[in-house]
Amino acid sequence: MKPSFLFAPGAGAPASHPWMQRWMKRLREIGDVETFDYDYMREGRKRPDRLPQLIQAHRAALAATRQRFSGPIFLIGKSMGGRIGCHVALEDKVSGLICLGYPLCAMGDQTKLRDQVLRDLRTPILFVQGTRDPLCPLNLLESVRAKMTAPNYLYVVDGGDHSLGVRKKDLGKETQEDVDRKTLRAITDFANGVDAAQ
Repeated sequence: MKPSFLFAPGAGAPASHPWMQRWMKRLREIGDVETFDYDYMREGRKRPDRLPQLIQAHRAALAATRQRFSGPIFLIGKSMGGRIGCHVALEDKVSGLICLGYPLCAMGDQTKLRDQVLRDLRTPILFVQGTRDPLCPLNLLESVRAKMTAPNYLYVVDGGDHSLGVRKKDLGKETQEDVDRKTLRAITDFANGVDAAQ
């Protein structure tokens, strides 16, 4: 049975953003995809809602997704959307979590780690991280992963920023599409592996 993905946006752009739309199209090659916007986005506000309200909106979107699809459901999210998905997974059983640029450091401050939710997790999780992401230095993520009890995996986008974009000078003979295709393959392998283990 093919997986379903509930795809949550980051804090600064809605699900209609071209980046989200491109990734939604890719994910549809391997499963069903649902997207949604948090309340503050739909209401045209810039500042994200408080954590409980974000979690509530995410859980409501998950409940709606469950109504439509019966197979394994993965929560995938860009930055904040991935982090809120982790909180949701503490309360609702899902097959796995995929974080595209986890915002480990609040506002880039390495003394303010958003790691408690990761240490509380029991759900398998895949981190997709760029090496140039200031919100998630890989050495800090590795130290957090060592303390996690959930099965956790890391796919590194060499030269990738917080949106997994690689600068032209760092691409070499590859294109951004090549980079994204490899990332999609890693997501596919993770989803297939988790699904087979359940």
